[in-house]
Order: sequence, then C-alpha cells, then structure tokens
Amino acid sequence: MIPYKHEPFTDFSLEENKKAFQEALKLVEGYLGQDYPLIIGGERIMTEDKLVSTNPANKEEVVGRVSKASRDLAEKAMKTADETFNTWRKVKPEFRADVLFKAAAIIRRRKHEFSALLTKEAGKPWNEADADTAEAIDFLEYYGRQMLTLKDGMPVESRPGEFNRFDYIPLGVGVVISPWNFALAIMAGTTVAALVTGNTVLLKPASTTPVVAYKFIEVLEEAGMPAGVVNYIPGSGAEVGDYLVDHPRTRFISFTGSREVGTRIYERAGKVNEGQIWLKRVIAEMGGKDTIVVDSEADLELAAQSIVKSAFGFSGQKCSACSRAVILEDVYDQVVSRVEELTKALTYGDPTDQSNFAGPVIDQGSFDKIMSYIEIGKEEGRLVAGGEGDSSKGYFIAPTVFADVAPDARVMQEEIFGPVVAITKAKSFDEAIEIANNTDYGLTGAVISNNRHHIEQAREDFHVGNLYFNRGCTGAIVGYQPFGGFNMSGTDSKAGGPDYLQLHMQGKTTSETL
Repeated sequence: MIPYKHEPFTDFSLEENKKAFQEALKLVEGYLGQDYPLIIGGERIMTEDKLVSTNPANKEEVVGRVSKASRDLAEKAMKTADETFNTWRKVKPEFRADVLFKAAAIIRRRKHEFSALLTKEAGKPWNEADADTAEAIDFLEYYGRQMLTLKDGMPVESRPGEFNRFDYIPLGVGVVISPWNFALAIMAGTTVAALVTGNTVLLKPASTTPVVAYKFIEVLEEAGMPAGVVNYIPGSGAEVGDYLVDHPRTRFISFTGSREVGTRIYERAGKVNEGQIWLKRVIAEMGGKDTIVVDSEADLELAAQSIVKSAFGFSGQKCSACSRAVILEDVYDQVVSRVEELTKALTYGDPTDQSNFAGPVIDQGSFDKIMSYIEIGKEEGRLVAGGEGDSSKGYFIAPTVFADVAPDARVMQEEIFGPVVAITKAKSFDEAIEIANNTDYGLTGAVISNNRHHIEQAREDFHVGNLYFNRGCTGAIVGYQPFGGFNMSGTDSKAGGPDYLQLHMQGKTTSETL
C-alpha cells in the first residue's frame, strides 16, 4: 500500500478546473428539490414529515426534502444496528478498511460534484468546498490505514510458559451527530472512524445539510458496506437525538457541534439507564474562541493576512476560526489598519460565483445571533469594517472587525460562529498569552512572531489543542495536524490523529498458559 498523503487541493486558477466545477454545479442543480428517504438496514423509508434543506444563499431554492425519523423509526434503527453489530464486529479489519479505500476512490472521481453540493447546501465558496471534500477523502484514506496498523493490537510482554496478547475490539452501536459546517468532512470522518473499527452507526446529520450526508451513504453502499452498518436517520434533536443518547443500547456518542448541546449530551450520557450494562463513551468537539497573537517582531503583512483569512474563511463558521486577535501595542495600529484594508477589500455573496471570497451564514437563526453580537460589539469596541447584514434573499453578513475591545468583553469571550473578529492590545508578550488563554475554550491558536523565545514560550504556555506559528489558525490537515481542543472545546479527541480510532474501541488482554 502506498504511504498516506493528503488529498491535494484544486487549483481553480486553471481553466480546466474552473470548467469542471461549473459543470458539477450544473449537475447538482439538475437534482435539486428531490425527496430522500431514511436508510435503515438498507431499506429506504419515506416519511410524510420532512426536513427541508434550502440553499442559504438563496432561501427559496430547495436543495432537497429529507424524510425525518420519528422515535419509533429511531428504535427500529437501533435494533437493526444492534443486530448488525454481531456480524460486523467479526468482519476482518482488512475488509472494513477496503470499504473506506473504495469510498475514497468514488468520492475522488466525483470530487467536484460533492464540492458543488456543499456550495449549494452549506453555502461554501469553491475553495472551502473543495477543502471540505478533500478532507473527507483524507479521513477515509487515513483511518483505513490506521485500522490496518491497529488490527493486530499492541505488543505486550510474555513470560516463559505463557503467551499474552493485547487486542482492540469494537464497542457496539455508536450514535454519530454531525455538524453542518463541515457537512461532508466531519460527517464522513466521524462515521467511518466508527465503522472501520467494527462498530455499527446511527447517523443523525445536521438538519440544515442532510442531502450531502445521504449522498455519502450511497457512496458507502457502492463501496461494499453491508446493510445495517450505517443507518441514516435525520431528525429532531429533541425527539430523536435525546432518545438515542439516552438509549441503553447506545455504547458511544460521537458529537460535533455547540458547547450547549455537547455539554447536555455529556450530562445525559453519564446517566445509567435501565438495562444499560456499560458506561457510555462520549467523543465531543464543541467549538472555540480562537486567538491569533502578534508580537512586535512579527511579519506584519503575514499577521494581517492570517487574521483576515482565518476570521472570514467560510464566513467564520469554523470552530477553528480566528475570532480574537491580540496585538502588541508597538505594532497594534499598523496591523489593525492593514486588517481594515484587507477586510474592506473582501467580496461576499452567492458562493456559486467564484469571485466571492465569502458566502452566506447557514440559516436565519445564525444570522440573527451574529447580528445581535455585532450590535453588542458596537457597544464594546470600535467598528472598523463591516457591521451590515441582509437576509432578504440569503443570509449574508459583511466581514466585521472590532478594534480596541477589552479582553473580558463579550465579543472577546463568547463564541459567535460568524464573520466577526475582535481585536485587543497587549503591553507585553506575557500579557498577550495571558489574554489568549483567558477563555473557557482551548481549540486553536496562532502566534505570528520571528522571536524564537516567544515561539517556545507559546509552545509551552498557550493552552490550545492546535497551535500554529506564522500562519493562520484554521486548516488542519488529516494525519499532519491531528485536530481537537482542551477545556470547553471538547474531549481532546484528536480527529485525523494516530490515537483517534482507539476512542471507538476497547482493549482486551488474553493470556494463555502454554
């Protein structure tokens, strides 16, 4: 097998790639508005109650109407997954890994189609959609190889007259609750990490992006995944999500989303329900309030570019997005001025138009929340760029910068999850790191500096799961920068890392006397 390398990003400056993506958009437009069933044990089940997925750049355009699981159908899916686990857990790891490799090959052939669907359903600009699809391919390729590495367990010692083994075995039925912001990559990564390790899955994708998840299940089926291994059950969090989190046959929950929902899941999963004979495992990634620190010995152009790209890529709708910048006072005015220039030069609008750097935010709820934070920001700091929003056709918000914000201000402390960055001043590098750590989160951060002492100090003291030097704080690559954070950012489950699959398995020691 060839060594793992991450999927290269598409160069859209090349005319042939531009045309290929435009063709993919036409292909996707050709199947907009269709009805989609649930998939339980391979059976397609249509329901009257539907989730209606719309294009956030044009809310009148229906991407698809997706059947919605009820509690009874969730129970049917649980029974199916529970029964299927008895056979799937005994399937050779080589076969399970091969399903991932075949799925990666299928998505690679249909790469622009999946990216175009992300542009329509999630509002992703071309480059962001392409990176999402590439990351999905990476998860498939990387986790398949990781399973082949782990399939024989870990070496342990044996004494004369005995033979000891330490093997990994799967857990059982996993509930995967995936987010809308990486509607293909994270949904695919969390799903296949569970299935390649021998577990069966109940997949509840985000209600705003269920069509791309359905298309992914079709890929897994084409790649040879048996019926019942992954069951596709979109539905209400209150009706279906809580029921499955509480279910005594649920063995683990893999969740990516908000802190509020994640902590609620963690609490509910801690309760032992009647008939439950295990403690449920929770794998959670819950967001961030991520900081770029700029010292007085930094490349100031790099600093401004890093802040703007990390803050406004995909309209700031990344848990890794730069939502705070801490700049040493010696260079503060220069960096803020350049951030203002760069931000005002950004274009935003319909993401099907390649010239737009940013697209819409995901829905009306997000639009309203972000706009309310912009009003708070106007009270807490100096508005230097943006501040406007328009939800008449799609959910568009101008990239927004606030300067001169106090470190304890709400826009410096609370996760906004939109195109808003707050900037504050520090007197020293020590104070800058202190401010950077002064949040409930600990996901990503970056330091722009040419001072080796400052870099090493940050490596030791900047308390985040992913820390970058002299680059932005977004864009972790599977297998290169394992991704996951500390504190209220989640359970530090490093997705795309060498120990992620073990979270879906348990160790079993066998000792034989010879």
